[in-house]
Amino acid sequence: MDEMIEKFDLIAIGGGSGGLAVAERAAAYGRRVAIIDPNPLRGTCVNQGCVPKKVMWYGAHATHAVKDASTFGISVERIAEHVDWNKLTTGRRAYTDNINDYWERYVRDLGITHIQGMAKFVDAHRVNVDGREYAADHIVIATGGRPVVPPVPGAELGMTSDGFFQLEALPRKVAVIGAGYVGIELAGVLSALGSKVTLVAMERRVLEVFDEMIGAAVATSMQQQGTALHLGFRVAALAETAQGITITSDENQLLGGFDQVIWAVGRRPNTDRLDLHHAGVSMEPNGLILTDEFQNTNIEGVYALGDITGRSPLTPVAVAAGRKLADRLFGKQELSRLEYDNIPTVVFAHPPVGSVGLTEKQAVETYGHVNVYESTFTPMRYALSKNGFTTAMKLVCAGEDEKVVGIHVVGDGADEMLQGFAVALKLGATKSDLDRTVAIHPTSAEELVTMKKPTRRYSLGIAA
Repeated sequence: MDEMIEKFDLIAIGGGSGGLAVAERAAAYGRRVAIIDPNPLRGTCVNQGCVPKKVMWYGAHATHAVKDASTFGISVERIAEHVDWNKLTTGRRAYTDNINDYWERYVRDLGITHIQGMAKFVDAHRVNVDGREYAADHIVIATGGRPVVPPVPGAELGMTSDGFFQLEALPRKVAVIGAGYVGIELAGVLSALGSKVTLVAMERRVLEVFDEMIGAAVATSMQQQGTALHLGFRVAALAETAQGITITSDENQLLGGFDQVIWAVGRRPNTDRLDLHHAGVSMEPNGLILTDEFQNTNIEGVYALGDITGRSPLTPVAVAAGRKLADRLFGKQELSRLEYDNIPTVVFAHPPVGSVGLTEKQAVETYGHVNVYESTFTPMRYALSKNGFTTAMKLVCAGEDEKVVGIHVVGDGADEMLQGFAVALKLGATKSDLDRTVAIHPTSAEELVTMKKPTRRYSLGIAA
């Protein structure tokens, strides 16, 4: 091999959650490691995703508490004009900058080489970055994704979720296009902070990949907070008018007067600029990289993980997959791999959503014999308020032993309570195990261990 080519044991292409995880673990095994990325470390999660979004969510969440404070006899005042957008966003940026600074130092202290630039494959074991070549026996592709903007007339009038984090002022009237994770979360934050929000989506229900109970509960809460929902609306064009941005559907429906429009219709994998064909790596037509259960691509020594594989595009999933891969490659753990079933997830709506396991429909299709337990109630948080969000919970149990195969929660605290229940589901808990657990009272979580009779029963996939 050419002496001018710098050699590593492992190269991670992408400095986000997955790339950092596999690099960090490989370095812990004493391997020589490099991370290549043209952008700041920590990727989407810290820079345009989970972390800054959660800061904004906490700010929005605080407005609900302020609104309800007077019902508890606490005198406060809050109107939209009192939201100091600059203070909120400046604080958010300082917080994420600190995280990035930490990781830059941490990576350097671990002895990992950080190469800033765009990697392009030369062959299966070499990449080129700005004219210089680097080689490794193991190359991990973890380049994440970027927001999609549909090719419709006037699409450039809308911003993406990345643009949301560049807003210099709170929009007066905003349309969010998309009813998935990102659309629901951004719409909730903006509405709580004082924007007049319209959610537009071609789907017939919000969060359609989740259990139907979740979509119904979230839609009700959004409308209760003043968000207008236009579902089954296929956007055909955006146009600038004297009154603001107008959105037209393919059936000539018009929505207008928006000073901001945000695209939240999905993400595409960042694989189109890697010259993967030089390495022979197979991809789907949409750019996703095909991998087996051990993160192997079709080319020996080349691996892929995280969002670009199309499996559970969540930060903790990419982290876990990266660590498991490094353990297999360098830790003599030949069977080390991530199990992709029963991964818990949360949507930071208002109130938040927590879900793990199968939906009711999936369980019926999989098991046939299913019992469904449900509970809806107003939590004590709103004991003195007339504006409280309803909490909705569902347990999906399969077979004669009523193994818990799905847990779905919408309500205050859902984001925190789900973690422990996800452990129980992963361990194979049954309904009787939950029944034997003493409830913590008074909490919302206790409802998950006190449900008595099934709301619905299915036998051989047919409702009994």
